[in-house]
Amino acid sequence: MFKETSKEVLDFIQKSPSCFHAVAQMASMLKDAGYQELKECESWNLERGKKYFTTRNGSSLIAFAIGKDLSDYHFQVTSSHSDSPTFKVKEVAELKGKGGYVQLNTEGYGGMLCATWLDRPLSIAGRVLVKEENKFVSKLLSFDKDLVLIPNVAIHMNRDINNGMKYNNQIDLLPLFSAGECGENDYYQLIADALGTTRDNIYGCDLSLYNRMAPSIWGAKEEFISSPKLDDLQCAYTSLKALIDSKGNDKAVNVFACFDNEEVGSGTKQGACSTFLHDVLHRVNDNMGFTEEDYFRAVAKSFMVSCDNAHAVHPNHPEKTDATNCTYLNKGIVVKFSANQKYTTDAISSAVFGGICENAGVPVQYFANRSDAAGGSTLGNLSSQKVSMHTVDVGLPQLAMHSSYETAGVKDSYYMVKALTEFYNTNLHITDSDSIEVESK
Repeated sequence: MFKETSKEVLDFIQKSPSCFHAVAQMASMLKDAGYQELKECESWNLERGKKYFTTRNGSSLIAFAIGKDLSDYHFQVTSSHSDSPTFKVKEVAELKGKGGYVQLNTEGYGGMLCATWLDRPLSIAGRVLVKEENKFVSKLLSFDKDLVLIPNVAIHMNRDINNGMKYNNQIDLLPLFSAGECGENDYYQLIADALGTTRDNIYGCDLSLYNRMAPSIWGAKEEFISSPKLDDLQCAYTSLKALIDSKGNDKAVNVFACFDNEEVGSGTKQGACSTFLHDVLHRVNDNMGFTEEDYFRAVAKSFMVSCDNAHAVHPNHPEKTDATNCTYLNKGIVVKFSANQKYTTDAISSAVFGGICENAGVPVQYFANRSDAAGGSTLGNLSSQKVSMHTVDVGLPQLAMHSSYETAGVKDSYYMVKALTEFYNTNLHITDSDSIEVESK
């Protein structure tokens, strides 16, 4: 069961070279599971007991299953994100150098471990806007070939590199595209050929580099998984699978939200700070015939599990993590705490989620940063700016977060699916901050 779930996660990631591909895969999974696609720009006619999803920008997705008995309803939400640190190709992409070299002009997206992108096969994926008659049509593009590479400088020419390297994105991290065989506009011609169109019909691109190294289950006892984009496609896949696998909750609306742009602050129209979640929940409320007052009451009784991966203790550097609030691979789901509210978990949300995991038979670990180290934020506190509800920040333990090839435990994906399925199957009856009744099926 552990290995099978991990294989599913890795297969999903390998088919998701960009956030646009990840959301397209999610949409396909949902359709196969009987979810009806809705367009934000069209009228919605929702029914109790039915399942739906909608996307924004092609890179964020919200799915929801409406209960049949909504006399005293609320929302039960999981959130994750579709994006990962990478290098985006600039619009004027080709840079000519000495001797006929052609590089691609890129800029960093998010905070990555730069060294992990060097000396490995890379390719390009994302979306392209193509003109077809009088329309601009978005098309997914992924080159299934080793297309570019960022070469290191030989140690003979940089003898201090092993003493520490400060990378300059405009100098050190540009990918090599050609040694001289490619001419001007060959990059865009390559794109046009792949999409079966002409160069003149390409009007816009959101294309980024992705690591071509295949995901792996490894170790003497096959204890580890390694892959690009574990943060956060591991959580995105497992929470979506939990929604699809769950029996549902007739007294609530179960919601899966996957946002884009978490790695750059979430402040976009499709990010966790946007109106996307608010808009969807409000439209569900209105379609069910409820009032604005009903919506506020429902949100006050709602609960979110914010799912974004967590730092495991590093075997070479255990001193980097807190002495007691630290986590390990294959030891279960991580509940994350922060006194400065970078994470939203409090005693209430921790207790509720801990009880759900206990009912599911899933182990739980607790994480807090060292008191002398600053930590990053995640989805929970950002989405709460638009839709405020009880929230717990959780994740799966991993090593080398924001590397182009991250590592996690083979067991933990299964734990997350099991716990979140239990969450979706459980009715949380929240009356106030003093009492939350957990009604498990």
